[in-house]
Amino acid sequence: MTAIDDIPVTDVSTTTVRAACPHDCPDTCAMLVTVTDGKATGVRGDPDHPFTRGGLCVKVNNYQDKVYHPDRLLHPLRRTGPKGSGRFEEITWDEALDEITTRFRATIAENGPESIMPVSYLGTQGILNGLNVGDPFFNKLGATISERTYCDSGACTAYTMTIGATAGVDPESLVHSRYIIIWACNMVSTNLHLWPFVAEAQRRGAKVVVIDPMRHRTAKRADWHIPIRPGTDGALALAMMHVIINEGLTDEAYIRDHTVGYAELVERVQEHTPEWAAEQTGIPAEDIRTLAREYATSEPSMIRIGVAIERHAGGGQTVRSIACLPALVGAWRKVGGGLLQLPLWAFPVNWGAHMHPELQTPGTRVVNQYLLGRALNGEMELDPPINALMVYNSNPLVVCPEQDKMAAGLAREDLFTVVSDHVLTDTARYADIVLPATTQLEHHDIMFSWGHFYVTLNTPAVEPMGEAISNTELFRRLAARMGFTEPCFTRTDEDMMAEAFDWDAPAMAGITMESLRETGWARLNLPSPDEYAPHAEGNFPTPSGKTEFRSSIAEAAGNFVVPLFRQGCEEFQPGGVVDPLPHYIPPRETADSGYRLNLISPKSHAYVNSSAGDQDKQKRVQGEQSVIMHPQDAEERGVVTGQYVRVFNDRGQYLALVEVSDEIAPGVVLSPMGAWRKNAKDQATVNAVNPFAFADLGNAPTFSDTRVEVEAV
Repeated sequence: MTAIDDIPVTDVSTTTVRAACPHDCPDTCAMLVTVTDGKATGVRGDPDHPFTRGGLCVKVNNYQDKVYHPDRLLHPLRRTGPKGSGRFEEITWDEALDEITTRFRATIAENGPESIMPVSYLGTQGILNGLNVGDPFFNKLGATISERTYCDSGACTAYTMTIGATAGVDPESLVHSRYIIIWACNMVSTNLHLWPFVAEAQRRGAKVVVIDPMRHRTAKRADWHIPIRPGTDGALALAMMHVIINEGLTDEAYIRDHTVGYAELVERVQEHTPEWAAEQTGIPAEDIRTLAREYATSEPSMIRIGVAIERHAGGGQTVRSIACLPALVGAWRKVGGGLLQLPLWAFPVNWGAHMHPELQTPGTRVVNQYLLGRALNGEMELDPPINALMVYNSNPLVVCPEQDKMAAGLAREDLFTVVSDHVLTDTARYADIVLPATTQLEHHDIMFSWGHFYVTLNTPAVEPMGEAISNTELFRRLAARMGFTEPCFTRTDEDMMAEAFDWDAPAMAGITMESLRETGWARLNLPSPDEYAPHAEGNFPTPSGKTEFRSSIAEAAGNFVVPLFRQGCEEFQPGGVVDPLPHYIPPRETADSGYRLNLISPKSHAYVNSSAGDQDKQKRVQGEQSVIMHPQDAEERGVVTGQYVRVFNDRGQYLALVEVSDEIAPGVVLSPMGAWRKNAKDQATVNAVNPFAFADLGNAPTFSDTRVEVEAV
């Protein structure tokens, strides 16, 4: 028998590497990666980070499993079977690049460069590898401009029309709030690291109110849950203003000094009584009065709006109305008072250096990704048609509406499709060429945040798996093969990080690449959370410098899309004059359509859009595609918990597992988005029934403006 002391000991080298969560999530967590003998063996939140506080959510707390997933793409692939079959053969990078560039050149020669379309979004949120990584290449190519308004474009348009591109309330300042309205946001599932600040305010005596059709995880922790009919939030906001104005609960001095258009707003809201709003929203008139009075008289009061607030026909005007509320009551005067939407406005990101709009051909056509199914199947009658598609940082077959049309378009034999990803997604199964992409633990990046005030550096923890390459390297290689010689196509990742921000901006004072390499993250140079009240004396970044109840931007330009959401830098989209005062636009789809149930499809608890939809742990937590119904609606249709049902309308259908619960409002059904088609019962998910129609501002989606019917299978 061998003694334990006689067994040779192998040296084990363990290090910790600083990284950043790449997901399209407001929390942008600072991560610590444990690396043992060159392999990532665990990830955890940085306990020293004031926002991350050592914790990671279910979406990312086993991120190393994504890196080493058995289905991970390790080599370029070429399709060998029918589109959608998922049958491929391994090829070399040279073969893949040769085929892509040869097909692109042939398509351009035959139909012009607009016959090529890129499709991407925020599969990674890094400044280097995220939203704009392919823009210079496709701008130089002259490809169709891909408009990306999946998320917050309508809200951002309305927000900037009202109070400008301001970061608003510091999320960490919420501990000082005394009345917190969480509006259309399941914070515990989608903004988890903000909740401790809300909970601390609650412990200090703040009242927390959640406005949402569903009594979800966040609503259960609130002091008051107000269920509302989807798409009617604007009516509630206008009625709150009616009460605040007519009961003399306004801050007259703040209105006088720091707003414009008040007299016209007073006139506008007179017809929007609580009784009128009760008919629209399903909220009792007295509850509306109570909400308005408590909000106006609790100092400081603040509102957190979620992404879902814009997802109906009148989403833009809803945000216009909500953005007016803090100025009416002077909430901006104190730390912890005001409105929280996207703190990203505080970051001096050098977007132009990553988009390179100067390479774009003037007049190049624009196609919104919501219309991709129609663009691919010929319904848009594009000239030239889309004959080549390149998909990266996205899984459009899952995240875009009109899923059946998307699948039919991707199945076209004359469409050349390239997909770069970590695994064979639903979209990649239709590709002609599939390229292996690195994960966040395998490449450099630097992050802003749309949920807090910290810059975060991502340092690669391990070598890339197989032949996977970063998005930055992918477009360097493609540009070289196409013969593009502009300096932006030969920049290294180090060069790109040096261009990521305006490092001389006041917000970046004291922050350098060298300091970030030491610490991993840094707070923007702003007042502390205990002192930050950016609009105590007005100073709004609007044309007037004030909160604009009457929007000068609306009067001057009509509808526009905030530049962040475009592939180029166009600011304005002609759309005629928009009513400069907030107003109510009711839901577009009604029970008159013959479909009696209002479907909402919020973010999942365990997925980020479709990211993690292939991960075993996250699938176990999330479960299969489901639909939550109120007992009254379930009884009328003879369905019970645990039963499969068909959810359908004239756009499509999908099968879902029923959960009957009185936590959803009557007449409303809920199906989380993010499940993959390949895992679904009938190869369809919730976006099979969602509409392509835009909201009133910013070409925002209308996923909550959807009528369906449900029947037992």
